[in-house]
Amino acid sequence: MAAAVPSVEDAAAVASAKVRQFLQGPPKQLLIGGKWVSARSGATFETVNPANEEILARVAEGDKADIAAAVAAARQAFESGRWQSMGPHQRARYLLKIAELVETHAEELAELITLDNGKPISESIVEVGRTADTFRYYAGWATKFYGETNPSGPEFFNYTLREPVGVCGQIIPWNGPLSTISWKVAPALAFGNTLVLKPAEQTPLPAVRMGELICEADLPAGVVNIVTGFGSSAGAALAAHPNVDKVAFTGSTEVGKLILEAAAGNLKRVSLELGGKSPNVIFPDAPLEAAVALSATGVFRNQGQVCCAATRMFVQERIYDEFAERMAAAAEAIRLGEPLDRATTMGPLVSNEQYQRVLGYLRLARDEGAQVRTGGERGPQAKGYFVKPTIYTAVRNEMRIAQEEIFGPVAVLIPFTDETDAVLQGNATTYGLGAGVWTRDISRAHRVARALKAGSVWVNCYGLIDPIAPFGGYKQSGFGRELGPQSIDLYTQIKSVYVKL
Repeated sequence: MAAAVPSVEDAAAVASAKVRQFLQGPPKQLLIGGKWVSARSGATFETVNPANEEILARVAEGDKADIAAAVAAARQAFESGRWQSMGPHQRARYLLKIAELVETHAEELAELITLDNGKPISESIVEVGRTADTFRYYAGWATKFYGETNPSGPEFFNYTLREPVGVCGQIIPWNGPLSTISWKVAPALAFGNTLVLKPAEQTPLPAVRMGELICEADLPAGVVNIVTGFGSSAGAALAAHPNVDKVAFTGSTEVGKLILEAAAGNLKRVSLELGGKSPNVIFPDAPLEAAVALSATGVFRNQGQVCCAATRMFVQERIYDEFAERMAAAAEAIRLGEPLDRATTMGPLVSNEQYQRVLGYLRLARDEGAQVRTGGERGPQAKGYFVKPTIYTAVRNEMRIAQEEIFGPVAVLIPFTDETDAVLQGNATTYGLGAGVWTRDISRAHRVARALKAGSVWVNCYGLIDPIAPFGGYKQSGFGRELGPQSIDLYTQIKSVYVKL
């Protein structure tokens, strides 16, 4: 059984005074045109602490009318030129100011992430740091997205310009409610775009607080607009709006397909970072201690609610039993409990909906004949959406628990015979977001990394993400690359200019 920490009710860790003050008072509003306003319908919704199922705050429930107002504000800000025509050094200074504000308010931002999402405070602190890093990284790109001078005859001068796409609709997930803001907002701003951000309805609070910091950074009104609400209303309206030039979405593959359909109305640009079911291949010569420790982190970080989680573990037959035993021990050492307690290493799932989904897969695993090595049930807490870290053995690659994205703390261990078998089984999925390879044989590492169909491959490590390097998926894990210089292509368009001499 996973080790336990004090219950939610008994935990000594409590939210700071600043966070308690933020949560109190009237419902959180929408940021439209530089002003905080209520939803036009007057509707609000509750956001819930998944650790104890108590209401944290009420938030404005934006819908199609609010999206229309936010898009109009973003369009006006874009066409006025007060952002896109601003000097790149000045835009860079704004992004650096946002990064500075994020670091200044790191503690309260981390607490809001933990309260709204359920991930341990230690993980939220890391997320805040990465958010600041990403804004700082793209501040540097504001001065470095270049056009080109093309060879031409003596009668013409031909060159290209990189220009912003325009108004961007950005829909972010609940598993990284702050970091994914930076993945989308920072490059969009660096390259001169304006935007409407729609955070996940499960975790709106970090986005609202981030909006307050953006206002404190004194960006021109309408450059950044934030509309909280539900995906079926606000999100769908944003994806379909005819005056949005580009939509960026991170979330499930099923919703990603709907986003793509909705975007067809005006052929808006689309980038999608979707689901995953990532293979993690452990060869007999792997550094086993590190493979176990980092593979466990790769599965159980953020309660397994990570799109590139190492949930399909392919283990060579000769070391299968030993690896299973070690992985089970690592899972059982996890401390499941109140996520604001710094001793906790796993918190609750984000919502009752996700909780019921994961419990359904645990029942399915039993029906499919998988064997529970450890976990396989809800946590011992009286309240909250806790599920024990779970390891399954006797799993075949064609089982649904090995093919479908569970998005919970559940790993399946699948044996393989040789390198060819590992690659064939690893690639036998509709997804292609991440993959891991564990071996001391450098030639094998390069061969397998090249053969696995995934947007990111980690060798003798897992899950590292840096704003310097692109991130995205193959197959039904989406298309387009966020982070790195590749984001220039997502948020700019190229104009060719011919000058008669």
